[in-house]
Amino acid sequence: MSRILPLLTISIATIQLGSSAPVSGEEDAFTKVENRPKYYGREFHGMISREAADQLLSVAEGSYLIRESQRQPGTYTLALRFGSQTRNFRLYYDGKHFVGEKRFESIHDLVTDGLITLYIETKAAEYIAKMTINPIYEHIGYTTLNREPAYQKHMPVLKETLDEKDSTGQDGVSEKRLTSLVRRATLKENEQIPKYEKVHNFKVHTFRGPHWCEYCANFMWGLIAQGVKCADCGLNVHKQCSKMVPNDCKPDLKHVKKVYSCDLTTLVKAHITKRPMVVDMCIREIESRGLNSEGLYRVSGFSDLIEDVKMAFDRDGEKADISVNMYEDINIITGALKLYFRDLPIPLITYDAYPKFIESAKIMDPDEQLETLHEALKLLPPAHCETLRYLMAHLKRVTLHEKENLMNAENLGIVFGPTLMRSPELDAMAALNDIRYQRLVVELLIKNEDILF
Repeated sequence: MSRILPLLTISIATIQLGSSAPVSGEEDAFTKVENRPKYYGREFHGMISREAADQLLSVAEGSYLIRESQRQPGTYTLALRFGSQTRNFRLYYDGKHFVGEKRFESIHDLVTDGLITLYIETKAAEYIAKMTINPIYEHIGYTTLNREPAYQKHMPVLKETLDEKDSTGQDGVSEKRLTSLVRRATLKENEQIPKYEKVHNFKVHTFRGPHWCEYCANFMWGLIAQGVKCADCGLNVHKQCSKMVPNDCKPDLKHVKKVYSCDLTTLVKAHITKRPMVVDMCIREIESRGLNSEGLYRVSGFSDLIEDVKMAFDRDGEKADISVNMYEDINIITGALKLYFRDLPIPLITYDAYPKFIESAKIMDPDEQLETLHEALKLLPPAHCETLRYLMAHLKRVTLHEKENLMNAENLGIVFGPTLMRSPELDAMAALNDIRYQRLVVELLIKNEDILF
């Protein structure tokens, strides 16, 4: 960190940032240049050659101009003087100016950011290459603050209780009994809240004021888009450092502010639950008062009320009221559950696992079919697999009331096939052909729930 910051200071002090190339008779030149795009000013010099641009810019480091290509009229190049040579960059405009992924309000800002970046990456190339070798991340950073599970924080209190028991002179029976209870409670808690692995959701970010990378502790340079920020947990790192960060994102409710349309693993980690609370709460409500409802899941609820349930979950999370007092029609709750699965950015049966599930549905031999289906389940992320297991167990219980609700595994497969699975193929015909296999996959999962899970 201390070695990078002075370099940035030197670059600003020694380079003429953003000075456009001088031209004789500048006022006349500005008015005489033909075909000037409306989004360029005096820096635009018309259709001139590389050699002419180099000659104009040779007077000062950091000077620049924009020229129109002689070979490809209508395309534009930023010519920039740096390191005693003229560098040429293809220039674009879509409402903002850019040569790469960063977009700027003005050419001056683009050039300023470019000179800072060129200077640091030239003068500190060796140091930048070493930044990720000895990161602080594992020692004093993000993982240390979030490493200790909640149940371990209470262990010292339990240990003190044991010590007090021992001091009374009682035999070891009470200690063993309590130790056993603690161990069982710990195991039970682990079962309730598994440690799902999650990748960080990095987005290019513009930091206000000086900022340092939370992986390598070095300065993040540039005027805008200096690095990336995890949209789920808020971790700030260099773009190159983001490739080194482990898949240990711990989403924070400060950043994860909605329930629907949120990545499933992100949601369960943010709320510290085993499954999305939408799934648990809806299924509990359905099983408490709706298993005998005719056409359960097939009959649609009133769409405006389903949207109300969605907004309630997004606003109140697990405190959302979906009781009979609020929504008497059970089809509103089933509709809200189906909508949750349809709105997932990554389907419950993920795009990566999709081909294997479809393959299993095409197999005729029952034993081989189940074996392939079991292999497909292993491809799902743990949070997706657990949620699918819970849902299939529920749908199996729905089929046990088939005489009343008229919903068997085949009917539920028709409803939930397209809801839980979406083809990664962009070809509409291919996706259409998969619908019958999607139905069959869900039907097989329901019928063989006790074997597969």
